[in-house]
Amino acid sequence: MRCRPGLPLALLVALLLGIGLTACSSDSGGDEAARAAPAAADFPSAEGKTIEQVFNEGDPTELVVAPAASVFEVGRNRYPFGVFEVDKTQVDDAEVALYFAKSPQSPVEGPLPARVESLQTKPAFTSKGSEAPGEARSYYVVDPVNFDRTGPWLAIAMIKGADGYESSRVPSPTVGQFPGVAAVGGKAPRTSTPTAADVGGDLSKIDTRQPPSSMHDVDFKDVVGKKRVVLLFATPAFCVSRVCGPAVDVTEQVKAESGDGVEFIHMEVYNDNDPSKGLRPQLRAFGLQTEPWVFFIGSDGRIKDRIEGAVGLRELTEGVERLKASEAKGK
Repeated sequence: MRCRPGLPLALLVALLLGIGLTACSSDSGGDEAARAAPAAADFPSAEGKTIEQVFNEGDPTELVVAPAASVFEVGRNRYPFGVFEVDKTQVDDAEVALYFAKSPQSPVEGPLPARVESLQTKPAFTSKGSEAPGEARSYYVVDPVNFDRTGPWLAIAMIKGADGYESSRVPSPTVGQFPGVAAVGGKAPRTSTPTAADVGGDLSKIDTRQPPSSMHDVDFKDVVGKKRVVLLFATPAFCVSRVCGPAVDVTEQVKAESGDGVEFIHMEVYNDNDPSKGLRPQLRAFGLQTEPWVFFIGSDGRIKDRIEGAVGLRELTEGVERLKASEAKGK
């Protein structure tokens, strides 16, 4: 997630996720790195307790739990995060559950166990640099987290260890803080995206991936409202969190394996691919200040779903299949 000024939580995320994310690649396309969530019964119950009482059921941990998203709304939310040692090395095998509360005295939502998702792809879809030290290979996610009001919420994480529970405070999510981001159910902004033809085939002008992605054949304004579209905002070369390159790789694989009947478009982030020149107008049209983002857009031009931050093969494939299913049902 490349973060802009004025987003302190997102900046924390970027600083934490930008270092020490490692794992091994595989011909399986990443399945071995994914892991189902542990059972909720494996963690302390929150019934009749305050969030501070739940926190005190674990010993303070030296691990850092860092959120990987900053945009939350009233209703169902996806909550991705990373877990790190104090030296910022990623921990990818922890059993973790999250807890949320509106206030110190209010009922607690949780435990919400997290699953691990993989960012690994088959070698044919892995770009140069995506396996370099520091590039992300996995992430944790809880889905759904249900927030029933706007404003800040309290959050803690409980980590199950061999010797008992360890607890960590998590930066408070603020629900409704960024209402300008293009929302699910709304019409997608009809903005133009550059194509290979626009740059005379020199894709380096509109894509920092090496090699450039295959997602620059069509202009978004020419297909929105006519075809199903997966629109990815990401800059592999300048992404602070180091999840953007893997996200583009993942999208390339999903396009090849599940993309029939869907247009895939990759949109870079900075004018002239130069961070000093500011955000491209396409990001401003969608109300974005962070990346990567994926938008799933129906042939009616409406946003059916969206994903902020890291996105793995399973989540992206499921999003594409839901998009196709919703279109088949006429939704």
